[in-house]
Amino acid sequence: MTTSPETSEAPPAGGAPRSALDRFFEISARGSTVGTEIRGGLVTFVTMAYIVILNPIILSSGVDVDGNQLGFLQVSAVTGLTAGVMTILFGLVARLPFAFAAGLGINSFLAVSVVGQVTWPEAMGLVVINGLIIVLLAATGLRRLIFDAVPIQLKLAITVGIGLFIAFIGFVDAGFVTSTGIGSPPVGLGVNGSVGTTPTLVFVFTLLLTGILVARKVKGGILIGLLSGTVVAIIVEAIWNLGPRVDGDAVNPNGWGLTVPEFSGSPVSLPDLSLVGQVSFGSFERIGALAAIMLVFTLVFTNFFDAMGTFTGLSKEAGLADAKGNFPRLKSALVVEGVGAVAGGLTSGSSNTVFIESGSGIGEGARTGLANVVTGLLFLASMFFTPLVSIVPSEVAAAALVIVGALMMSQITSIDLTDFSVLLPVFLTVTIMPLTYSIANGIGAGFIAWVLLRSLSGKARQISPLLWVVAAGFLIYFARGPIESLFAG
Repeated sequence: MTTSPETSEAPPAGGAPRSALDRFFEISARGSTVGTEIRGGLVTFVTMAYIVILNPIILSSGVDVDGNQLGFLQVSAVTGLTAGVMTILFGLVARLPFAFAAGLGINSFLAVSVVGQVTWPEAMGLVVINGLIIVLLAATGLRRLIFDAVPIQLKLAITVGIGLFIAFIGFVDAGFVTSTGIGSPPVGLGVNGSVGTTPTLVFVFTLLLTGILVARKVKGGILIGLLSGTVVAIIVEAIWNLGPRVDGDAVNPNGWGLTVPEFSGSPVSLPDLSLVGQVSFGSFERIGALAAIMLVFTLVFTNFFDAMGTFTGLSKEAGLADAKGNFPRLKSALVVEGVGAVAGGLTSGSSNTVFIESGSGIGEGARTGLANVVTGLLFLASMFFTPLVSIVPSEVAAAALVIVGALMMSQITSIDLTDFSVLLPVFLTVTIMPLTYSIANGIGAGFIAWVLLRSLSGKARQISPLLWVVAAGFLIYFARGPIESLFAG
């Protein structure tokens, strides 16, 4: 368990409840306070707020088979709505500080791969089916059995891998690490080997300031760092007028990545929720049952194991996981996560799932579902205050992700790596996640390597039969392209 900057403020774990709110959320029992939970929920929202802008950018870019696109403002509205409702629901049911929003892997898959074959309502129908399958797996206990079948070494490796993944996302969002556009090396430092762009320097400033505050165990250190970085960014933009990095066809290397930290127009607007309920299940007729099933299979695998990995990492980071990696109300958490996929499909905002950025609030001290209620209410409010929500530049939010990634990295010390049949699966899990930008890919590679190495090293009896089944499923998942081509031919 990593040390929170709130340690000095929190009462001892197991303390007597001070109110009905305390008793319901088990605030004192988990060594937290109401103030810490509110602050943690706020930090999580600030770190995740970019999704209200990024999700509509991704989804509205996809042109479906009929030539239709989703509207940016409509997607932004349903993104905030679904994230808010699901985050609050999870906080009340599972009572854990894990916030929900549209999953970045699935929304990109929908916009790039799915809607070229079906319409947007049909694509969202596939997302709903994916969610219903996940709910069924969770309600029957099969999802819990799979969760329990994963050895603790891989669960810890998933935590570490997610930490590296979070940090890598932060470095990329900040422009600290960029694509070179060539085969070797595929990524490089900043622009042409330099981190001299102003937004990236704001990221470096925010990272160092936040790191100092966390190291000195200053209460609210991550939040103070985020707010300070945002103020600096606003001042920088007001003085130099840097503008966006990409504006139409023009590219400004010294511009801001996702949002420009400035006020423009009215800060208040009424949300357009016209996309809610725009769902169709006609994809099976349009592209055939087999092709539709393969799309659903991909959605389920991505959704299922991304969430499992994130649950594992966050619960471990929060100190809520037991020796086997399980955490309180696990079955309820898994059911609600499936409901998030259904809700995302019904609102046309893409499958909603637990977000790894929740680690920023946990790093701030959040330990209960009360933090989720705070985050969820802020997401609902974001529907009306899009200009204010988007004022935090991605370069500032990225600093919090790097800090949290560093905290999660500490779990590596709990894994005994002296056995190579453990070392290689752990190594693959940890490295493939950030290198392929996918939690599911890292988990799949780790599972397959674990089953093969352990069984061929004379330890086959120690492997759960379910893990064999899941590893076989991952082989199909990784080979889905050739399989689809085979059946299409």
